[in-house]
Parts: sequence; C-alpha cells; structure tokens
Amino acid sequence: MTRGNQRELARAKNAKKSTDQGRGKRGDDGLSAAARKQRDAEIMQQKQKKSGGGGKEEKKPPSPSKE
Repeated sequence: MTRGNQRELARAKNAKKSTDQGRGKRGDDGLSAAARKQRDAEIMQQKQKKSGGGGKEEKKPPSPSKE
C-alpha cells in the first residue's frame, strides 16, 4: 500500500501548491469591479488602436459578381 500513501502525499502537496500559487494571473489589485472593468476597457482600446483594428466597423459581405 505504499503507492496509495504516495498518491495521498502527492495530492496534499499539489493542493498546497495550488492554493499558495492562486488561480489565474490576476492578484488582489485593490480595485472594485467597476474600476477594474474601466481599466480593462482602456487597455483593450489601446491594444486595438495599436493593432490598427477598431473592431467597431462592420464588415460588409462581398457583393456577388455577375458573370
């Protein structure tokens, strides 16, 4: 039953590691949900301007050619 014990120890170690590390990249930045949403919106606007794609324009479907 050594392997069972090893599994339990590995699970405990992994659980401790995941709780210490936290999930995702976002840490506690001290912002409210509304402030975080505003900040993220500004970041996305800057990225869109930088990439050249506005994202707001609607693309027209290509007109069918009559041959």
